[in-house]
Amino acid sequence: MTLAPTLHWTESGQPCSALWRSERGATPPKRVVLADDTMTADAAYHLACEGTGLLWRGDFHNARQLLQAMARRIDKPPARKARKSAGAPVVAKAPIDLFNQHRQAQAQRARVLGMVLIPFNADYSIPLRRAPDAKAACTEAWGRVRALTDDTGDGSSVSTLRDLMGMISAHEWRKKGVEIAALGEPPHNRIHPHYGVFSPVRGEYIDLVATAPLPAKLAAHATAPLVAFDIGTGTGVLSAVLVRRGITRVVATELDSRALACAMANLKQLGVLEQVNVVRADLFPEGRASLVVCNPPWLPARPSSPIEHAVYDEGSRMLLGFLAGLATHLAPGGEGWLILSDFAEHLGLRTRAELLAAIEQAGLTVLGRMDAKPVHGKVADTSDPLHAARAAETTSLWRLGVAVP
Repeated sequence: MTLAPTLHWTESGQPCSALWRSERGATPPKRVVLADDTMTADAAYHLACEGTGLLWRGDFHNARQLLQAMARRIDKPPARKARKSAGAPVVAKAPIDLFNQHRQAQAQRARVLGMVLIPFNADYSIPLRRAPDAKAACTEAWGRVRALTDDTGDGSSVSTLRDLMGMISAHEWRKKGVEIAALGEPPHNRIHPHYGVFSPVRGEYIDLVATAPLPAKLAAHATAPLVAFDIGTGTGVLSAVLVRRGITRVVATELDSRALACAMANLKQLGVLEQVNVVRADLFPEGRASLVVCNPPWLPARPSSPIEHAVYDEGSRMLLGFLAGLATHLAPGGEGWLILSDFAEHLGLRTRAELLAAIEQAGLTVLGRMDAKPVHGKVADTSDPLHAARAAETTSLWRLGVAVP
């Protein structure tokens, strides 16, 4: 029997251990010290930079303040480094170098801040002063309390404070939901993202699917059943939009178990689950459809955590897989709708020529394209190292058909 990852430390002269939970899939710190309200942010920061885990035993709110203070130290360069940079000539970096540097900095930031550790009892309660009741948030993220196999047997566990704050935030988003104008009037137009499932906060891609003209041959025969595939459905938002547009039946595919549960719950509360069949599949289900929609991750880079799979598509696996299989899954006269940002092009991660070559190689032709400019907050954030690429970004819906030999 495989043991779950375990964190080990010494407390009151006795060896201790607990189940280790990490959303990033990080291994437990090999060295752990106890930390409480007497620990300074400077001391915590230096220990964390060395890879030492700080198992918190003090007041919960003080742990949050400590984490914020550590974050400020990460985000503010040392004075000597700032002085050196001030006197150095400004050298323009290529977008791809800025991207790689930004990802490395974010990864290092996550590693350091991920060293502040929070204990959990077997029922997900937190044995700290002024700790919040996070049982519901933990249950949504980790599943119902159940016996796990470790070398302690008491069911206690340890996770990072950052993961806990992420779970609490996701729980609040799940309760509140995200209003989607394309789904109609409130209050029956909200999508409730689950923990670990990408939230549809960028509305431009949804608006494109809501307004793109249906394939001409299908629109001319509106009384015939219209079948669509939604590849990688996530929260289920695009499936719901397609049903609202009059699509008779939608088959929504997904591999991630959290996304499958999320899509089912959203489609049910929107009252469209009878028209949508949610299935576990890698890309395409069996059969053909008049319309096949796919919104793959936009950046061809390696994800560093499960949640990043919604943003990063290493080797363009999903994009290329969708293109390669589309022709054999389109009904006669049908269309494939590829929703893709050109952000990767502005970062130097992919060229337009490479995208067009992949479309042609798959035996497809471009029937048309609709574009939309993003309106999210980062577009106007000039302090973002990737601001130039974000400001130039365009999200497109590519209408693809089978190429005529």
